[in-house]
Amino acid sequence: MKKPWFWISVLILCFSLHIHSSFGAFTAISANQSISGDQTLISPGGVFELGFFKPGNPSNYYIGIWYKKVSQSQRTYVWVANRNEPVPDKYSAKLAISDGHLVLFDGSQKIVWSTNSTSSSLSSVEAVLLDSGNLVLRDRPNATEFLWQSFDNPTDTWLPGGKIRLDNKTKQPQYLTSWKNSEDPAEGLFSLELDPKEALPISFFGISLNSIGAVVLGMDKFSVWCLK
Repeated sequence: MKKPWFWISVLILCFSLHIHSSFGAFTAISANQSISGDQTLISPGGVFELGFFKPGNPSNYYIGIWYKKVSQSQRTYVWVANRNEPVPDKYSAKLAISDGHLVLFDGSQKIVWSTNSTSSSLSSVEAVLLDSGNLVLRDRPNATEFLWQSFDNPTDTWLPGGKIRLDNKTKQPQYLTSWKNSEDPAEGLFSLELDPKEALPISFFGISLNSIGAVVLGMDKFSVWCLK
């Protein structure tokens, strides 16, 4: 018969593994991984972080990207995946690779949001958050060409390195759209986009951004801010 201390050790080990899996941070999401609850995806240099957040209503959770080194009280979300369709529980929902796509499932395994990308090698697809704040889906590690990237699908923030331009595939303009209000990231009343008659990406009134600046289309204004 096993001694009591043996079973105590087993329980401690199991509890430690549970804590690690619940609060762990990943540098990539591969075919056999997913993010849920308080787990996050972190860029290689620790500049940006992706995970579940709730801006207001305690029953509405979203997948978003924010500056990791900024305190939560001053946090600005620079990109939101499921901005128009929140999930009610972050612990039963999960962000995972499914059939070559990056997909957000709710607790009933319904698809809430997807990249709708294509890949010829489903087993090697991975999602990575770059230090530029760009969430990318690629078919192999260190690939320089992406199957999908958040820079091509901005929400209300234009980060350095991103462009507002006509989509080469759909010929539709990319645009920034404000939040509905400070507690709801759903599409609001204001948008900023490229004139379809123009062929070149726009430059916001001659604004030059450095590595710590960003352009944000607010609910009632257009602003530029820098991370100090």
